[in-house]
Amino acid sequence: MKSKILLVDDDPFTRRLFEDLLRDSAVELVTAINAGEARKAFDLVDFNLAILDQRLPDGNGLTLFGEMRALRPRQTAILITGYADVRDAVRAVREGLFDYLTKPFENLEELEAVIDKALEIDRAYREIADLREIISTRSGDPVLISHSPEMEKLFTQLRQAAPLDTTVLIEGESGTGKEVIVKLLHTLSERKQGPFKELNCGALSESLLEATLFGYEKGAFTGAVKATRGYFEEADHGTIFLDEITDMSPKLQASLLRVLQESTFVRLGSTTQRSSDFRLICATNKALEKEVEAGRFRADLYYRLNVVPLRVPPLRARREDILPLALFFLDHFNRKFDRNAGPLLDNAVATLEAARWTGNVRELKHAIERAVVVNQGGPIAATDLGVGSATVGLDVDGRESPEPPIPYREARSRFEREYFGHLMQVCGGNVSEAARISGVARQNVYVHLEQAGIVTKS
Repeated sequence: MKSKILLVDDDPFTRRLFEDLLRDSAVELVTAINAGEARKAFDLVDFNLAILDQRLPDGNGLTLFGEMRALRPRQTAILITGYADVRDAVRAVREGLFDYLTKPFENLEELEAVIDKALEIDRAYREIADLREIISTRSGDPVLISHSPEMEKLFTQLRQAAPLDTTVLIEGESGTGKEVIVKLLHTLSERKQGPFKELNCGALSESLLEATLFGYEKGAFTGAVKATRGYFEEADHGTIFLDEITDMSPKLQASLLRVLQESTFVRLGSTTQRSSDFRLICATNKALEKEVEAGRFRADLYYRLNVVPLRVPPLRARREDILPLALFFLDHFNRKFDRNAGPLLDNAVATLEAARWTGNVRELKHAIERAVVVNQGGPIAATDLGVGSATVGLDVDGRESPEPPIPYREARSRFEREYFGHLMQVCGGNVSEAARISGVARQNVYVHLEQAGIVTKS
């Protein structure tokens, strides 16, 4: 389905420019020459993006945008004007417009990239709304949020492995979302109606971990006042998830191997053999094969666990997922804290997409939670996120600015210098990767780098 864009501008040259620019795109462009026409069109069509001229014959774009947002709170919009004014820029940002552009447009490919990014944000907001509906009808079942081919490949492997009643080993850095993969494996399996027991092997002492897994009889040790079933028993016809399996002691590694080989176990303080039909899923943030080579993990247990290996890629390897995840978390924390923070401003989006995310999805989640907590309601700027170096520019929340207000073009130039400098650091100097992440054409990345003084013409 084509995206629908509303262009409101009384200048025929500007309307013709956008018609030519978007003619071959997968969008449907509707034009209006004044606010009255725009209101009529807006009442009839759910537009993915509104592009509004600031000065209209019967009003102004900012006021019109306020009316639109009153009807559709997540409406995405761009303000354009031939009269650059820093006060308009401040107000535009405060109102939550995605971007503020001045005419004449110096670079049409950059303009097209801004439109594409705004449409991407609109799609993400709509997907989150659909996802909220799905979650409300699925009684808390886990969901996987992803646009990246890496995660699509993983999800294909997950769907293939879920129905198979076999051991699964999940590897991935801390914070990548391994727990979601585990719960999806259980939910999509025939054991869905059975119990799900999870345990972090690094969070318990060896004796407590052993007692939790195997269970114990009354008097088996000091404090064992009654017979207690362990997870092996309680997970009968269900799933056991052992997180950070590499933190399991050598003694318990041997005990776990024996349970998997013989399909039986003995409670602590008992001699009675018991059996349980459970599926084992393990996870680790270390390369388990290297742990075996280093002698820290049993090779025979590794081969027993590594029947179906799944690897969750780090967030930096699937940057297409950053924006959808950020908007999902924004929706989640707004509902949790009864806030109305948002939308994400373009500098916030750029910061999120260029950040290193060494803590992966967990770090991103905390950044959005912080933004919702510190934001009193309204647009989220890069400075709200606490990620990387904050850009110096317009204060959108009424707080004291780090420095006096400056002309919009200068503020934009500063941001672009910082953004493209950080972007090239993240990408290791790879211009093609920088173009993919930023959404700017490769040749125009060079232009920005030259303008910012990051590279010089040869």
